[in-house]
Amino acid sequence: MDLEASRHDELDVLIIGAGVSGIGAAYHLQKEQPGKSFAILEARNDLGGTWDLFRYPGIRSDSDLYTFGYEFKPWTDDKAIADGPAIKAYVKETAEENGIDRKIRYGHKVQRAEWSSEDARWTLTVELADTGETFEMKAKWIFAATGYYRYDEGYMPHFEGIADYEGQIIHPQHWPEDLDVSGKRVVIIGSGATAVTLLPELAKEAEHVTMLQRSPTYILPVPEKDRVALLLRRVLGETRAYRIIRRKHILRQKAFYQFCQRFPKTARAFIRRVNTKELEGSDCDVDVHFNPTYDPWDQRLCAVPDGDLYEALKNGSSSVVTDRIETFTPNGLKLESGSELEADIVITATGLNVQLFGGIKVEIDGETLDAPSTVAYKGMMLSDVPNLVFAIGYTNSSWTLKVDLVCQYFCRLLGYMDEGHFDSAVARVSDPDMDRVPLLDFPAGYVLRALDELPRQGTKEPWYLAQSYYKDSRFLRHGDVADEYMDFRRIEHKSEAREEVPA
Repeated sequence: MDLEASRHDELDVLIIGAGVSGIGAAYHLQKEQPGKSFAILEARNDLGGTWDLFRYPGIRSDSDLYTFGYEFKPWTDDKAIADGPAIKAYVKETAEENGIDRKIRYGHKVQRAEWSSEDARWTLTVELADTGETFEMKAKWIFAATGYYRYDEGYMPHFEGIADYEGQIIHPQHWPEDLDVSGKRVVIIGSGATAVTLLPELAKEAEHVTMLQRSPTYILPVPEKDRVALLLRRVLGETRAYRIIRRKHILRQKAFYQFCQRFPKTARAFIRRVNTKELEGSDCDVDVHFNPTYDPWDQRLCAVPDGDLYEALKNGSSSVVTDRIETFTPNGLKLESGSELEADIVITATGLNVQLFGGIKVEIDGETLDAPSTVAYKGMMLSDVPNLVFAIGYTNSSWTLKVDLVCQYFCRLLGYMDEGHFDSAVARVSDPDMDRVPLLDFPAGYVLRALDELPRQGTKEPWYLAQSYYKDSRFLRHGDVADEYMDFRRIEHKSEAREEVPA
């Protein structure tokens, strides 16, 4: 890439992040707004985002790929629940098929973004990963496809005595490539999707794997392959079948979520029966280790493809312990119950650190953005922040379902601004007395730790996150772009964005 040319780029859109959201945004942008110049800035040295970062054994999506995949590109692998390498390959193929890979500038970390109302432009300070050198880029719009957690570190709670432990401690976000668990005693601290994924995979080689959980999580088996989908693909072909399969899975997700929300006691009893049946013949106590204190879908359920977790628990290669850690010891962990777990390797599957916009420092006309004072508009913009769109997916369904809708709305918004010759668009809260609630109504630990640092949402449209694909589909695909809350403006003197320089 020509660094001097990159310094002087002034583009219509800068997409930050080359993960699932960033590649999706680029596709929609060049398809629906082909005259717009854009580039993708990626801090890492490869695309894929989450699916490039996490390398732990068995890494997989906890959503089916018929809905986690893009609406415009059929998922053609036989597995509905896919592993990380397969998902990354899918994202990479999408980028290459559409020439998006040529627009990605790797090793470009955005440090700060400064908005000027006078110029209706963003100025981004970008650091080159290989040299540490910084330079500036300008753009009319920012599309923040940065996800919501820190890529450079995971969450690590304080543990007493951890300095005394003589074994190996690993956080899944920094998995060593050469780790060998053969014949080792492994303890996984945690009960979320990462722990549930790691246990059956490590149990194939380790002497024994113990999942140590402070409290249980709801877990359900799902078929790794969708037999109906495979049949439809043979009969109807990939493209036609994909539309039907995708709709089926969207409806199924919606139906089960609503069932859990409306009838939590019945849903709890149903999940208990499933777990009891799956663990039949094991000595695992369902009422202790598979009995969460909260209702189903108050937090995200963990999907277990083809029941691999249950098989590992039944064959004796692994176990679950529900207890709290009193202290680490030289040889393992002492628990509050008084029992001890010996461990050669401890894996801290203790969660993520939430981070808004990848930690980019944002300024609006010289004022540092105070994120908690803003309100999310349509789940994709922030009040009083012009020309910035962000992508955050659903917590109760597949991430990409929401991202596809956001991208389509963004392109409609750009088209409307072109027609009206507008330079900036900013959402304004017209009712200062509107109640404000946390942005993510989701009591997971990583969310609760970050609530004070995140934007808020309101209690009425368009200021709250619907968490409903069908509602958002009507709202973002077909709703008015120019509503009473959106302020569009023109500036007297402006310079047109120049042609982008290929990476």
